[in-house]
Amino acid sequence: GKWKNKERVLIFSSRGINFRTRHLMQDLRTLMPHSKADTKMDRKDQLFVINEVCEMKNCNKCIFFEAKKKQDLYMWLSNTPQGPSAKFLVQNIHTLAELKMTGNCLRGSRPLLSFDPIFDREPHYALLKELFIQIFSTPQYHPKSQPFVDHVFTFTITDERIWFRNYQIIEEDASLVEIGPRFVLNLIKIFQGSFGGPTLYENPHYQSPNMHRRLIRLSVAAKFREKQQVKEVQKIKKKGTKVLVEEDPTEVVFETPAEEKPVEIQLVKPESKPIVKDKKKLRKIQRKKQKKLFRTEG
Repeated sequence: GKWKNKERVLIFSSRGINFRTRHLMQDLRTLMPHSKADTKMDRKDQLFVINEVCEMKNCNKCIFFEAKKKQDLYMWLSNTPQGPSAKFLVQNIHTLAELKMTGNCLRGSRPLLSFDPIFDREPHYALLKELFIQIFSTPQYHPKSQPFVDHVFTFTITDERIWFRNYQIIEEDASLVEIGPRFVLNLIKIFQGSFGGPTLYENPHYQSPNMHRRLIRLSVAAKFREKQQVKEVQKIKKKGTKVLVEEDPTEVVFETPAEEKPVEIQLVKPESKPIVKDKKKLRKIQRKKQKKLFRTEG
């Protein structure tokens, strides 16, 4: 057959991406034989410059990875140069080499695309579905593709996010084995133009990574502050005076008074005893007195 659907996808990124993003980008290029690569784009350049890069590369679709703060990754899916385009926050990235899956598929084979039924209910999801179909589906009779269908791209919506998975079709019993890569797309905005223009849809459930990290820091600080307040309250309780409980008159009902002893008045002053610290001296004094008595008697 003739190669009629000449869709070409440009897959590249900005500077500052980490190794995980680089491997993910390479995996997508491997799975999509109709893709092309380009050098990394400088951060200072505006995003609408990508339309010119796609025109020079003879591409009408683009997947652009934008890295910020060396920890946040954003993905742009765009139909150049007319639009529309969608911006996503990429989370939970796992690449082919990292997952170490047992499945395997032919290089350049055509995939099946499986979509969640929610894609047909909401208008913004219907737009994303058409964008995914045009970008991820390999054109028929592409020169670099194989005329086989042996793996499935699944797009599932859970928790207001789009979960991407890649499964291999096993010939024996038509069961599925996950190959990878896998990642989660959190939709931010859908624009009318390519990398800009009027906003068609904005996700109300989206929370930026900066806000998420700020809330975590505030929760940790609140816990620490609560512990300090508890310690201060305990110190005040220890220093404070104890509250005396009023006496209960019924407690002494069964108590019997003790017998009063008669008071003895001593009229004669008691003899003072010699204070002797040493016991040996006391014995010597007694011996001397006895000797004097013997002498007087003799």
